[in-house]
Amino acid sequence: MKRIIHTLLLCIPTLVLGQTPTVGLIQHSAGSLDSGYVFFAPIRSDTTYLIDKCGKKVHQWKSGKTPGLSTYLLSDGSILRTEVVVSTVFNSNGAAGGKIERIDWNGNVLWSYIISDATETQNHDVYPLPNGNILVSVWVNTSTTTAIAAGRNPSILGTNLWTAKIIELQPVGTNSANIVWQWDVMDHLVQDYDNTKSNYGIVANHPELLNLNFNANNTATSSDWLHQNAITYNPTLDQVMFSFHNLSEIYIIDHSTTTVEAASHSGGAHGKGGDFLYRWGNPQSYNRGTVSDQKLFLQHNPTWIPQGYKDGGKIMIFNNGNGRPTGNSSSIDIITPPVDASGNYSITTGQAFNPTALDWTYMATVPSSFYTQSMGSAQRLSNGNTLIDAATTGDFFEIDSMKNKVWEYINPVSSTGPISQGSTGTSTQVFRCVFYPYSYQGFTGKTLISGNPIELNPYNYTCNLTTDINKVNKSIENILVFPNPVENYCTIAITNGETIKSIQIINSLGQIVCLSASTNFQIDLSEYPSGVYFIKVTTNNQYVFIKKTIKK
Repeated sequence: MKRIIHTLLLCIPTLVLGQTPTVGLIQHSAGSLDSGYVFFAPIRSDTTYLIDKCGKKVHQWKSGKTPGLSTYLLSDGSILRTEVVVSTVFNSNGAAGGKIERIDWNGNVLWSYIISDATETQNHDVYPLPNGNILVSVWVNTSTTTAIAAGRNPSILGTNLWTAKIIELQPVGTNSANIVWQWDVMDHLVQDYDNTKSNYGIVANHPELLNLNFNANNTATSSDWLHQNAITYNPTLDQVMFSFHNLSEIYIIDHSTTTVEAASHSGGAHGKGGDFLYRWGNPQSYNRGTVSDQKLFLQHNPTWIPQGYKDGGKIMIFNNGNGRPTGNSSSIDIITPPVDASGNYSITTGQAFNPTALDWTYMATVPSSFYTQSMGSAQRLSNGNTLIDAATTGDFFEIDSMKNKVWEYINPVSSTGPISQGSTGTSTQVFRCVFYPYSYQGFTGKTLISGNPIELNPYNYTCNLTTDINKVNKSIENILVFPNPVENYCTIAITNGETIKSIQIINSLGQIVCLSASTNFQIDLSEYPSGVYFIKVTTNNQYVFIKKTIKK
């Protein structure tokens, strides 16, 4: 069953005179990609939301606690959601999670699994793999004894050291899982401090390994050395990409390895075991650059842009810009990694990994006006636009290919729940927001009706969704509703012999004002007041929303 929206007008939201929104929909202009929904989970709330591009709530999922931190909408309409579990060791950091749940469209928990104890915890991110397994970012509480034995300089050690690993879970039943693959950073170290250790070497000779004593932005006593904050997967290359926030670098490793190979320096499709295939952002970390060569500054959300999209195959990064030499300011950066068709990355001996320059970047005209100290995401959309989450303020905005802002929405949900329009929330952070098109498989068979805005006491405004009419016309040419505007009656014409199953009349707020199983080809609209309505016609093979104006 297809979900198709058919409307005709491009507009900026029209508000009642004198009203300036502080939350919810701020801007909706020509060029916004409207053929889908925005999905997000406020980090101070137990609820995950799906909204349309007019800022109207389409669906929500309730959970027990706040997320920790990422959430995904899966292809069956369920969500994969992380959740905070109280930990005496790790909860000093707000990125600690501990629980992973899969929740169905109706809010039922299908599967739940906890990774949270004194030794390790899920943190920041998970990633759903095509085979149904789940990649999980895990903090590991490593003792000072273990760290020193690995060659860590004691002068940059506190009471412990949080290291990182990635595990792949195969869900079992409702509350269990098998670990079917694992990668641990402690298996891929080099250091030039203690020559009695087996991993002692010249750091610059080993860009495939992590310098155990590169301290970057941390203080000497910080436990949180790496702060792994993102993980993603490329199914074509069978590679995993992740981010070490505190080292201002992103990394790519081979997923084709076995767990034994992933703990070594050989094996897998590229013969390098679990060593880095690629790294980028701060070549000081492997002694092949200076401070002037640093490109990333406490980044988040590296992603591969899908093939077929503008800049497809390249890597997009939310560069937070915390500590940027020119001043704190965030940017969205795109690079072309030096990779061949087989997934091998080239590097010149003695030099850092390319590129040395960005392919594309977005920064605000006044750079400091777009700055989020932590979190954040960016997503390239199918029409070439880019959806951005300025996370610390919960501000989502979309820019077109000319870097003009065409849509903006501010999360109206704080730690106490939805807030009133006209007020400003103080805890409206959102780790990521994601756009899912109408054609996304997870929406198949689901009822998707736009309701009211999420915020309390919403302003009265007009916003019309838009789609590419050339793409829509072919899909709806078999179903016609006329005339427009309508005074009393409208007629439905089916040109291909399909049978009407039901008809719904929906007002401009997304509320169903009439639900009928009638299969009549003429609809009496005489009792409805003037205004804009959507008529949903469901047939054997499709359902179509057609906009009509009732004029008295």
